[in-house]
Amino acid sequence: MNLREQIPERLTALYGRLGFNPSATMFVLIFAALNGVLFHLPLYSFAVKDLAPLSFSSSLTLLTLFVLVMLVTVLVMYLFALVSQRLLKPLAMLIVFSNAFALYFILTYQVILDKAMMGNVFNTNTGEAGSYLSFSFLWHVLLFGVLPVWLISRITIKHVSRLRTIGALLLSFIVGIGWLYGNAQSWLWIDKHGRQLGGMILPWSYVINATRYQTEKAMQSRELELLPAAHFSAQGKTVVVLVIGESARAADFSLYGYTRDTNPMLEKAGVTAIRNAHACSTYTTASLQCMLSHVDTGNKLFHNHEALPSYLQRSGIDTIWLTRNWGEPPLKVNTYLRDTDIRSTCAGPHCDYDEVLLTGLQQRIANTDSDKVFVVLHQSGSHGPDYYNHYPADGEQFTPVCRSVQLQDCTPDTVTNAYDNTVLYTDRFLSGTIDVLRAIPNTQTMMMYISDHGESLGEYGLYLHGTPYSLAPDVQKDIPYIVWMSDAFKRHKALAADAALAHAKHAQQTVFHSIMGAFDLRSDIYDPKLDIFTDVPNKKR
Repeated sequence: MNLREQIPERLTALYGRLGFNPSATMFVLIFAALNGVLFHLPLYSFAVKDLAPLSFSSSLTLLTLFVLVMLVTVLVMYLFALVSQRLLKPLAMLIVFSNAFALYFILTYQVILDKAMMGNVFNTNTGEAGSYLSFSFLWHVLLFGVLPVWLISRITIKHVSRLRTIGALLLSFIVGIGWLYGNAQSWLWIDKHGRQLGGMILPWSYVINATRYQTEKAMQSRELELLPAAHFSAQGKTVVVLVIGESARAADFSLYGYTRDTNPMLEKAGVTAIRNAHACSTYTTASLQCMLSHVDTGNKLFHNHEALPSYLQRSGIDTIWLTRNWGEPPLKVNTYLRDTDIRSTCAGPHCDYDEVLLTGLQQRIANTDSDKVFVVLHQSGSHGPDYYNHYPADGEQFTPVCRSVQLQDCTPDTVTNAYDNTVLYTDRFLSGTIDVLRAIPNTQTMMMYISDHGESLGEYGLYLHGTPYSLAPDVQKDIPYIVWMSDAFKRHKALAADAALAHAKHAQQTVFHSIMGAFDLRSDIYDPKLDIFTDVPNKKR
């Protein structure tokens, strides 16, 4: 027998000598305790920081958190044991391996695994997922995932009767509830911070919130409810481009007062920067749903209405969707192309970045038979954590930059530099989009740029986005909302002076109705109060 074969045998023998071939009920208790200790450092760190200075009562609150984590795990695993005790080892191994991934992202990016964050996870493509890989990630998964899974696989669990399992379940429930009831004063603090705490309890944070997200998504996948028929209130050739940004925060746009000149081209282009614009959500899917819907989706469990691009296409507007991103609702449009579809006709270093979406765009618009064309350009934009990968080499103006996905290991200045370079590149991309529209003769043209959400760059210890909306800092909610209008469009809309527009309070809910307004499209669902190009009485300014 060689050494590789001897090690597992010796460990198995060691387990036997130590008496570590536990009964099913004992295995559940041991596993729940270890899960509560090994995978909840962020939970306890948050509590210690918030409860400082530690006292006897705050120590009891910390212990109550541990009891709560352990109690939930024990009860769930005992329920599985009642179905089949053979499920315990596979379930434990699955939990450990999944927890290793979850713990890494919580520790590295200070994220909370709520429904919004799980939406981000499900909508992350292979390319984006690869950007998170690093040696520290691999070591973390090996240490907290692979090794514990292998150790669990070597354990032999002794079968116990179903009656004994029921007794253990009831006893655990009584003891756990008794502790929680006896320390009821701890619940005031736990209730106050429930959303943060709930997103850090593993594995139940991502299990429950993934289920919630997928349930809502399944409900939304039902047959779409078509919107009412629409008509044009005015004629004329019109081309509108909606650029959907990614992770762009208004705080780093010089158009909004940022001290760095991150928008030199847009400044020269004569755009209008709409102030006080807020995202509906802190993650892409919900924000796109919000801006492409005619109703406020923020207060609804789900909605099943036709999205703006599909509605415009059905109303006679040639609709083109070009994307380097994900998360859009179901669409029925004339043209849907990903960057991989466009790249075959693109030449030059810009083909690996957002500018690929502009390849052949002017010709696409010229080739249409319709007088009205709607184009959506969905950017990769400023998606983190690999900001340095989202702009070409000639776009790196602010240096040095963080070239790691471990943002907390970089200095704040290098993280900001890398991010600001993505904003500078977005400025170039938007300027190129405007150039395309300027070149279209005898046409009312307009470009609207709005980001899906903002981004945290280390403020308050947070990175990226996806923090629950009620808890998210302003940088994750305050977004750039920028409009460029041709002279012909301004004359048609009587918007020669757009100072009022620049200081109006608008949000993503205005996109649907403003695009309708730009095309002079009217129907029963059109709301002029949400059309930024229409000045109506009592409109909120």
